[in-house]
Amino acid sequence: MSRHWVDITAVGFFIIEWLAYALTLEHSAYGRDSLSARMNRYREVWVRRLLDRETRMVDMQIMASLQNGTAFFASTSLFALGGALALLHATNDAITILSKLPIDLSTSPAMWELKCVGLVLICVYAFFKFAWAYRLFNYVAILFGGMPPASQADTPSAEAHVIRTSRVFESAGRHFNRGQRAFFFALGYLGWFVSPWVLFVTTAAVVIVTWRRQFASSAWAAMAPEAVDGDTAMKKRGHWSRR
Repeated sequence: MSRHWVDITAVGFFIIEWLAYALTLEHSAYGRDSLSARMNRYREVWVRRLLDRETRMVDMQIMASLQNGTAFFASTSLFALGGALALLHATNDAITILSKLPIDLSTSPAMWELKCVGLVLICVYAFFKFAWAYRLFNYVAILFGGMPPASQADTPSAEAHVIRTSRVFESAGRHFNRGQRAFFFALGYLGWFVSPWVLFVTTAAVVIVTWRRQFASSAWAAMAPEAVDGDTAMKKRGHWSRR
């Protein structure tokens, strides 16, 4: 056990960073200003404007594209799961190949299988998140179809339907984001196949990249809640383009 303390610490660091990032993004005041949170506001805007339209074919086409994208990621997670299971099945072949490399990446069969099992679990988690997000997007499409006509936009039942649809819509986006986050951290997890020290670096890199996209990207700046006039927007455009 003592000779594997670096591996244990690296995996613990990986798990803690994933949980800390997810909890900060979804359950903290700081996370309420993330790119995902800003987009959630526009989900409700979309639903409210949908209520005012009699013709909603374009909205349903956009929803279909969201469903197709989610289905693609769900299928991709299954392919990734198959690859992880193949690595688990080819333990002896993998160890033989690693032993012939010019750098020392040798590992025991038990450790290799443990690493593969961890990758399998991440892929399974991602699949369940994408599959549930796809189902929720289906529910949103049904709620879109059940939207009251524009003539009833000012009624309490229409307002309740808007709130209900917006909440399901936000939940679908949240689970989709969790599936994508699992993909990102799976890339960081691959560093463990090289070395536990590499896992430290790749985990930190994933956290930095994903944090930057949520809180310091050009998309985050463009979705700022405050309105800007044309001159201010022109001045900031160069600043955004550098990110």
